[in-house]
Amino acid sequence: MEPVPSLQGKFAKVEGFVQRDPRDGDPASQHTVVYFAYDDKKLYIVFVAFDSQPALIRARMTRRENIYEDDLVEVMLDPFHDQRRAFSFVCNPLGIQLDRLYAEGSGFDDSFDTLWDSQGKLTPQGYVVWMAIPFRSLRFPASGKSWGLIFQRIIPRANEHSYWPRVTSRIDGILNQEATLDGLEHVSPGRNIQVTPYGAFRSFRTLDNRDPLHPFFDKKATESRVGFESKVVVKDRLVLDLAVNPDFSQVESDDPQVTVNQRFEVFFPEKRQFFLENASFFDTPIPLLFTRRIADPLFAARATGKLGRYAIGALFADDRSPGNSVSPSDPLYGKRAFFDLVRVNRDVGKGSTIGLIFADREFLNEFNRVGGVDLHLKLGQNWSASAQAVASSTQFVGGDYFAGPAYELFADRSSRKVEFHSFYNDNSFGFRTRTGFFRRPGIRRLGSFGRYQFRPEGKRLISHGPGMFTQGLWSHDGTRLEQFININYLFRFTRQTGFGFFANVGRDRLRPSDFSVLAANRDYPINHHGVFFETAFFKWLTAFGETGWGTETNFVPSTGRPVSARNNYINGNMTLRPLKRLTIDNTYLLTRFRSGSTSASIFNNHIIRSKWNYQFNRELSLRFISQYTATLANPQLTSLQTTKNLNFDFLITYLLHPGTAIYAGYNTNLQNLDPALRFDPNDSGTNFLRTRNLATNDGRQFFVKLSFQFRF
Repeated sequence: MEPVPSLQGKFAKVEGFVQRDPRDGDPASQHTVVYFAYDDKKLYIVFVAFDSQPALIRARMTRRENIYEDDLVEVMLDPFHDQRRAFSFVCNPLGIQLDRLYAEGSGFDDSFDTLWDSQGKLTPQGYVVWMAIPFRSLRFPASGKSWGLIFQRIIPRANEHSYWPRVTSRIDGILNQEATLDGLEHVSPGRNIQVTPYGAFRSFRTLDNRDPLHPFFDKKATESRVGFESKVVVKDRLVLDLAVNPDFSQVESDDPQVTVNQRFEVFFPEKRQFFLENASFFDTPIPLLFTRRIADPLFAARATGKLGRYAIGALFADDRSPGNSVSPSDPLYGKRAFFDLVRVNRDVGKGSTIGLIFADREFLNEFNRVGGVDLHLKLGQNWSASAQAVASSTQFVGGDYFAGPAYELFADRSSRKVEFHSFYNDNSFGFRTRTGFFRRPGIRRLGSFGRYQFRPEGKRLISHGPGMFTQGLWSHDGTRLEQFININYLFRFTRQTGFGFFANVGRDRLRPSDFSVLAANRDYPINHHGVFFETAFFKWLTAFGETGWGTETNFVPSTGRPVSARNNYINGNMTLRPLKRLTIDNTYLLTRFRSGSTSASIFNNHIIRSKWNYQFNRELSLRFISQYTATLANPQLTSLQTTKNLNFDFLITYLLHPGTAIYAGYNTNLQNLDPALRFDPNDSGTNFLRTRNLATNDGRQFFVKLSFQFRF
């Protein structure tokens, strides 16, 4: 590890940044000088970023944390000096903040928010960024006088990531290459207690279909909700988070995803701050904590922290959603589920860990309990491996009982030119997790991914090379269920531009146990080929697109029996910045199925979304989202209905700092529902009758939310 100059009595100075990308080991293309010092309250850092082409610097006035496409400077602090976790503080040239946590092996966790100060200014020679990070915003042992330290500068137009000290891509990992900051005297996080009360007020109209036989529109002129969240740092290391009646309505909406013709649950990532922060403490190869299962808690508590060689995480929460999702006449109405999870991880050697986890969900006489052990091994500079073995015991309300083990093995090799992953997963038929994300019991899965990159590192072409992914699934009786191969070739250029092409070849085997209308096992081919691209060539434009066509399985035919179909799709995203304060994100997703024999349309699924954000200053912003979703179905060939949905979302945000904010928003939704909420007689009376046009407003809401963070 490279030592850091002394900070005592003066500003220390470092320079001599070295590229990791695109030309690993070369000096940075632009000169950067970092000055840093500290007093008994804060750590001060000043980046002086010179640039020979200052007009090309990317810097926008945008909302906090939305700066990934700008020029950036970053400091990573490893206060425990264990090369496992670090705090990351990032700024764009205007001083807009991004704070996050980094865990070796898991990557960055952007959900971490804390209080710190920053300023930034463009200059004729480049830009200057100033940071002041309070020690009370960090977690570290009071006795710790030796920290890990890394500085980074990102120049997006050149695809350049340069570091001090050197962080090479020839070695797997980042923190194992950090510098050592010695001699931190008379510093401590001190007392750190945060209390954030909130109040939320709304008027709304919504469709209540908890009783599927008697749906109706519910509305209220006023409804209020109050609660609080708090954070207490115990002995400088352990963080205790408490929430009472938290407002877990999402201010940020989910990104659009295709959900039609899906056999298994679609994953939507967590967005609620309480569950996001320090989520890496609960990470295991088999995801046993998916906090979206906890939809509406009255009370939640979490403890996370590092005690010597041990990383500890514990979570408890109740959930009112099971009792609120049924009609008042249902015996389950008003009942709550309870979640408990404990995770302990111990550091072993350099970069290796061994851990234990136990997760439990209880609901009346129903329970799901999962426990097991996992291991992560660092094997030299380029190899690592992970393994986990767990077992579950599940009792359902109806009396059914399931139990069984699950196993996961994963090996990884990462270097400058070669990337390789291989995994094996074995889920018994009896394995279940009601706290985690789990799609399919009773299978064995084996897969590998490899990529080789040629690196000419020329003036325009940075790298190119082939990649391949293979996967096979088998049932426990040896029946092959899925076989899949993807082959692709990728070219990367400067200015974050790249393109490639791919081909997929595979087949699914469906069984009578999957679809009762099948008399025997049947194979369905899956073949695709297509192209993709991405670019941020211009400061004002970022774009991504992928299109593919081939053969897919129609799981929702009119007859109930799956059939092969022609399929093509488009996934596209384009971000425009016509003004420095305005960002426009546009997304289009198309999924189209046609009959393989007649080319007749089966269904077209369109998702069109436009998100506009105008940033008046660092605190005040206005956001508008419009999203249109339509499934245009041919009733002769699919059981899907023709559905249309149009949503508008307005939000004004005044964010003084994390925890202290005012939100005011309005949301309205239109569907092609029959205004009388009659059922479709051609669909066994289980779905609402649909009209040709967007005839019904099935939900609208106006809300105001205020929160203020007190810090002691």
